[in-house]
Amino acid sequence: MKALITGITGFAGSHLAEYLLKKDYEVYGTIRWRSRTENIEHIREKLKLIDADIKDAHSMRNAVETAQPDAVFHLAAQSYVPTSWHAPQETLATNVLGTVNLFEAVRASKLDPRIQIAGSSEEYGLIYPNEVPIKETNELRPMSPYAVSKVATDLLGFQYFKSYGLKIVRTRAFNHTGPRRGEVFVTSNFAKQIVEIEKGKKEPVISVGNLDSQRDFSDVRDIVRAYEMSLFKCDFGEVYNICSEKSITIKKLLDMLLSMSKAEVEVRQDPERMRPSDTAILLGDCTKFKKKTGWKPEIPFEKTLEDLMNYWRERIK
Repeated sequence: MKALITGITGFAGSHLAEYLLKKDYEVYGTIRWRSRTENIEHIREKLKLIDADIKDAHSMRNAVETAQPDAVFHLAAQSYVPTSWHAPQETLATNVLGTVNLFEAVRASKLDPRIQIAGSSEEYGLIYPNEVPIKETNELRPMSPYAVSKVATDLLGFQYFKSYGLKIVRTRAFNHTGPRRGEVFVTSNFAKQIVEIEKGKKEPVISVGNLDSQRDFSDVRDIVRAYEMSLFKCDFGEVYNICSEKSITIKKLLDMLLSMSKAEVEVRQDPERMRPSDTAILLGDCTKFKKKTGWKPEIPFEKTLEDLMNYWRERIK
């Protein structure tokens, strides 16, 4: 099996590449000249990397023609919600036009690969108390430019399946974390700050945003396993939630990380970390996906956070 991963150097992309290699896939991935490659250095010699930018239609056609993939995993995106407030045009251009470029490249190639597009629980946005846990049928009320872009890519997946018969599976993963998570994301940001305090690199104060939000977290290694399963056990054109079906407040998450350290820490709210609008709770229902695939999370959240803390302990000297 040949697999093409857009965004292979990213957090989920690198874990997916690792997983597919273990399953004896021939793994291709798109990479830009300015991509940070530390996430894949340990497996780089086993990968076939293609210079491509998803915003450039020609380079995406070249990537698909070069890889000749049986499976495509579309993970490349501007994926940081706060950045989407400051750069909405860039977010929409990357996520929406980039997806169109990929789909058009597949159409032009005359190949017939299975395609997984990585949507997000952020698509649901504003959730009312009687709508929890969130099913795939819930109304989409996106609350950020990033979320709007993900709704668009999700619906493009449906449209290209209906219009052109592309074998597309749409997934909406809820929050996921683990080793290699970018430091701008909440779990990794907290873990990095704690380790910096442990090592005397930072004053013993952790800056936080909204601690009341509730999120449904999974381990990235469980999520990428689900991505691969989705292409062979799910129905094309359909959308599937992937989640732990458990919610945790950001405060509880922070308390768990702090309990893994002996450092004495003061927690201080930073107004700069507050979003213009925020989703109070994201708690998913993935009954539909579980029934189709038999998937279930295998890695306890405590283990996920422990591995994340150790990741930063190895990196910060």
